Amino acid sequence: MIPLAIPNLAGNERQYLNECIDTTFVSTVGPFVTRFESQISEASGYAHTVATSAGTTGLHAALVAVGVTPGDLVITPGLSFIATANAVAHAHAQPWLVDINEHSWTLDPEALARALKEKTTPGKDGLPVHRPTGKRVSAIVPVYTLGMPADMDAIAAIAREYRLPIVADAAAGLGARYKDRPLGDMGADLTMFSFNGNKTVTAGGGGAISGNDRKLVNLVRHLTTTARVGADYDHDRVGFNYRMTNLQAAVGCAQMELLDRFVEKKRAISRFYDESFKDLPATRPFPSPEFAHSACWFSGFVLESGDSASLRQALRAQGVAARPFWKPLNHQVPFADAPRDALRVCENIWNRIVTLPCSTGITDDELATVVAAVRREVLGK
Repeated sequence: MIPLAIPNLAGNERQYLNECIDTTFVSTVGPFVTRFESQISEASGYAHTVATSAGTTGLHAALVAVGVTPGDLVITPGLSFIATANAVAHAHAQPWLVDINEHSWTLDPEALARALKEKTTPGKDGLPVHRPTGKRVSAIVPVYTLGMPADMDAIAAIAREYRLPIVADAAAGLGARYKDRPLGDMGADLTMFSFNGNKTVTAGGGGAISGNDRKLVNLVRHLTTTARVGADYDHDRVGFNYRMTNLQAAVGCAQMELLDRFVEKKRAISRFYDESFKDLPATRPFPSPEFAHSACWFSGFVLESGDSASLRQALRAQGVAARPFWKPLNHQVPFADAPRDALRVCENIWNRIVTLPCSTGITDDELATVVAAVRREVLGK
């Protein structure tokens, strides 16, 4: 089976892990953590970064840091991995699901503006209140789907109008650009990155929160290190043990050294699939809006109609690990009753998406095998 996306451990991972063992720095204190944070800041264009135990834990801490409180609503796109909504729930808030743009699969600024205008009124603290539920809206979480930045200039302008902080879920976004600008120059107060095993660069797990406001990022660091004050066992608020280990960071450092190479490979795979399937009338490529240059975390195609389940099953029978993509969050049991606007694009697209093998170590022969299998199944010959 040609796998969907597996780690490419082609760098200094073994050497750096041995350094952790030799020095005994294997836990949450160690030089690789600091180095990893610096590499992320440099790659993303942010001034400050805090490494965390997971992307989800980082996103949770970031939401708390920007002021999300129990009972609030947090705006998220309807199409996202469940971890986005889980982080909101961990903050004892509830996601408010808004539709995506069909040309980017990211939060639609027009739908966002319409939802806030039609369904909120100013609250006593200046933040909008969602009229149907009476809940305060306290943040916006755009998701960089497939490593594709959302249209952040438009979203940031809306956020400023309503005095809402932005915490971007850029789990797979490292290496992406927006209007030829780095991720750190897109208007988000804080941005989350993930280093799960299937990401372009991995630490075996883990995440990071980046931002330009030193005070805000330091608050995230404080929250994720049990809110400890000083050298003694004093803590000034309820904190979280969300620290990344030096072992994880050692792998992450080795991976970050190869980030540019890996992202270029991901983009090359995406271009190869797009070119190989451009004559197939039943398919169309993943989005490529003019305003962004995706990191192309996953590649594949979209069926013009129907459900992709039978096609994916047929491809797997041929040794190609074709997979579905995220279900809209309202299809997930924990969030079935979450407030939501019309999710027309989400509902129309999600079950027609096919993701194809796109590991950075994939060979030309494997790519040719994938293409041949797809063409056989789509063309029926």
